[in-house]
Amino acid sequence: DTMRRVVRQSKFRHVFGQAVKNDQCYDDIRVSRVTWDSSFCAVNPRFVAIIVDASGGGAFLVLPLHKTGRIDKSYPTVCGHTGPVLDIDWCPHNDQVIASGSEDCTVMVWQIPENGLTLSLTEPVVVLEGHSKRVGIVAWHPTARNVLLSAGCDNAIIIWNVGTGEALINLDDMHVDMIYNVSWNRNGSLICTASKDKKVRVIDPRKQEIVAEKEKTHEGARPMRAIFLADGNIFTTGFSRMSERQLALWNPKNMEEPIALHEMDTSNGVLLPFYDPDTNIIYLCGKGDSSIRYFEITDESPYVHYLNTFSSKEPQRGMGFMPKRGLDVNKCEIARFFKLHERKCEPIIMTVPRKSDLFQDDLYPDTAGPEAALEAEEWFEGKNADPLLISLKHGYIPGKNRDLKVVKKNILDNKPTGNKKSDLINAPKKAADASNPQNDAKLDEILKELKSIKDTISNQDERISKLEQQMAKIGD
Repeated sequence: DTMRRVVRQSKFRHVFGQAVKNDQCYDDIRVSRVTWDSSFCAVNPRFVAIIVDASGGGAFLVLPLHKTGRIDKSYPTVCGHTGPVLDIDWCPHNDQVIASGSEDCTVMVWQIPENGLTLSLTEPVVVLEGHSKRVGIVAWHPTARNVLLSAGCDNAIIIWNVGTGEALINLDDMHVDMIYNVSWNRNGSLICTASKDKKVRVIDPRKQEIVAEKEKTHEGARPMRAIFLADGNIFTTGFSRMSERQLALWNPKNMEEPIALHEMDTSNGVLLPFYDPDTNIIYLCGKGDSSIRYFEITDESPYVHYLNTFSSKEPQRGMGFMPKRGLDVNKCEIARFFKLHERKCEPIIMTVPRKSDLFQDDLYPDTAGPEAALEAEEWFEGKNADPLLISLKHGYIPGKNRDLKVVKKNILDNKPTGNKKSDLINAPKKAADASNPQNDAKLDEILKELKSIKDTISNQDERISKLEQQMAKIGD
């Protein structure tokens, strides 16, 4: 019996990774060179989005998955930010909606056309303003529609209702130092954060209270990461005092000692964890490493079991991780990564070798589907719901996404003037009578501003035509 126990039984012991052929990569992409520890890449069953270098602002590419090969320099980008983009995240409930956080202190939410971009996109569906410093983290709620979290270098976490464009929760006094990452739990009732003060905090965002915290989760000074697992435990990566990379497993109900703690190596790249709740496998991609290591989490000692390492020659600048419904179940693919090099994006496919061609239901338990379990309002009122699951037996067929509509609440609704939005709809005459002086002043101001902009433009036009005449003379 002891001999049998030496080699642990696991269907994932032989998972192997393989990079796709060259013609299936995305080539000639200028991947962002910003020094920020986010993954720079986000993928879903339709698109791959990659943060790129942009002069005088921030931009990211959105490519339909099938658009492989060389990407033309003039390919349209999403480029509404005035500073570099630091993080992007696809909405789990709408494959055409993506959020971006930027150095310009704003979060923007974008609607991508169904077949991808034909022109550069400069108009977001909504701009979320509330951070006073750059926004380095954006993360959608896993089960509630239109709920988005952002975290900035102002050490604040804001939770937005994207459908109304409002900040509904502002956690601005819980972190005294930079927030390295934020992770939602499975049903989105809690978040956990890793911060520069070496603490991991478990927070109930709606009660605005810290439920658990651990000081010196990892002793080293370099950046940590903390993510929730499906069973409610927390997995962290960080550094020891001797600068060795570590990974650890914690029970939030008792954070005194880790359930497991492993030392890995002395490389200095931050380990980005990617977690698959269906198989309980964690993939660790170090920034600047050229390998992906993967581990299975179980409830028997040593709890975190090393499976294997996928190695390649080139270091990774960032990494995208495909949701389960975007994988090819016929090829027993259990994970797909999109590895960023300096000038290209290379998909890496992880498969479990099986002899049979039949659907392997042990590899593909029902997985989180694209339908939201709750509306934003229900979640903000205190309801919780687990993800709505779908079967992958016949592969995932993307449905039609509904457009993201933002209904801006009228700021005047809260003031006791006779100017409620409903009044405006029902009784336009009455609203016109009750126009208040404050509004008139505002309107005058806007008209003046418009006039001055028009004047400026006509002046510039004159200047340009003069300059053109001078150029023509010089040319003659």
